[in-house]
Amino acid sequence: MADQSNALNGTRFLVIAAALVIVIYGINQAQSVVALFLVSVFLALLGTPPVLWLERKRVPSLVAVMIVMAGMITLLLIIGAVVGSSLSTFSDVLPSYQARLHEQVLALKALLARKEIVITDSVLLEYLNPGAAMSLTAGLLTGVGSALSNIVLILLTVTFILLEASSFPIKLRSVLGDPQRAFPRFTKFVNDIKRYMVIKTIISLTAGVTIGLWLFILGVDFPVLWGFLAFLLHYIPNLGQIMAAIPAVLLAFIQLGMGPAALAGAGYLVVGFVLGNVVEPRLMGRKLGLSTLVVFLSLIFWGSLLGPIGVVLCVPFTMTLKFAFESSKSTRWIGVLLESEKSAESIPPAMKKKIRADA
Repeated sequence: MADQSNALNGTRFLVIAAALVIVIYGINQAQSVVALFLVSVFLALLGTPPVLWLERKRVPSLVAVMIVMAGMITLLLIIGAVVGSSLSTFSDVLPSYQARLHEQVLALKALLARKEIVITDSVLLEYLNPGAAMSLTAGLLTGVGSALSNIVLILLTVTFILLEASSFPIKLRSVLGDPQRAFPRFTKFVNDIKRYMVIKTIISLTAGVTIGLWLFILGVDFPVLWGFLAFLLHYIPNLGQIMAAIPAVLLAFIQLGMGPAALAGAGYLVVGFVLGNVVEPRLMGRKLGLSTLVVFLSLIFWGSLLGPIGVVLCVPFTMTLKFAFESSKSTRWIGVLLESEKSAESIPPAMKKKIRADA
């Protein structure tokens, strides 16, 4: 009997694994459509709280959605115009920046040679080529812009999602045949996602504005572009601020020298430390943390699956899966495995015993 049970469990595992592979392959093949839908859901999650707030103020649902969408469209148009202009100019002058970096890398070779450290040109230009970071940055921003190229379709999808947001729980109760039934787990899951997205977006926006102002004060070219990049990549804890800092610090070094470049790097460190280790834990709580390994693996997984949109939103996607796992007793242990070490240590002993029993 035990052997038969083990065989059934093994077969079930193989079927689930095969289904996951098929689903992942399908998502990868329909990357553009899936990315469009996920961006729409992300924007809808940000727009749902103000829509519900307006409805509580007795504003008709349609009017509330139109007000929020008007504000969202205005904001996107402003951001698109400013950032798009900076990105276009940056792409035009990128070859000149790379040429200057090439010269400085060769100067570094001469300096090292005087110190009796011999490095070949292939090592310097292939493995220590900082110009690749700037090219990757331009590619990332261009990729995000391409994903948002269907902005009209995205905004229409967001509008319809917002129109359905307030009536969806009623429809769900009607489908299940119990109009008065409450869904505490589902409600908690949705509320956790909305809370995380809104707080994370506000923190990322604060990081982007602060970094942009700091680089503007230092006199670094394209501060709006680097502030926008910091906003996008601050969704990725720890790794994101490093990825955002590299091209801006390199540009500060090319343009202004070692001192301003060090100040630019210090600005990124201070903003990342204060927001990531002081402000964010207080607003979100330790429970909303992910381990560094999970962040890194999610960056690789979602980036390869969805391209630049997956890179930017890899952590929100992973947090959504974490909330989904935590909403069920049978999968709660997976949510615990995804948490950071500090989050896991803060779990009460009684809860740990319960999670082990459910697993």
